[in-house]
Amino acid sequence: MAKPKNPDPNARTVAENRKARFNYEILDTFEAGIQLHGTEVKSLRQGRSTLTEAYAGDSGGELYLYNAYIPEYQEAGRFNHETKRPRKLLMHRREMNKLIGAIQQDGLTIVPLRLYFNARGIAKVMIGLARGKKSHDKRETEKKRDWQRDKARLLRERG
Repeated sequence: MAKPKNPDPNARTVAENRKARFNYEILDTFEAGIQLHGTEVKSLRQGRSTLTEAYAGDSGGELYLYNAYIPEYQEAGRFNHETKRPRKLLMHRREMNKLIGAIQQDGLTIVPLRLYFNARGIAKVMIGLARGKKSHDKRETEKKRDWQRDKARLLRERG
């Protein structure tokens, strides 16, 4: 499956979860805002964040991003934030209800794919509604990727 094109060419990617596309089959993608504290925004602007172990889940009818690592901002001193605290995702109610229903009934999960700043400088998260891949599906994905790489190499050598 090809990577979807960046919806905003002026967006600046802070963190990307490349492992998610290998471990999960992404069924649908959504864009969500993220509720951050001031020091978290400053730390994100430095570009040091990790989404590899992160996931989203509901808590009281709201979606939260869990295990997303945003390091402490060094210049903040004692007014820093927790590095792996749950962060509220900001979405339209209909989208949120659709995602919460999919997690509860269909056994799907919500994984963050990308954390970025849009053209207006607002932090956004691209989340995907995903189904876990079995190990044979992962091997098949790896075979396809290797074949695409070899095919490109052969075509490049032939000219």
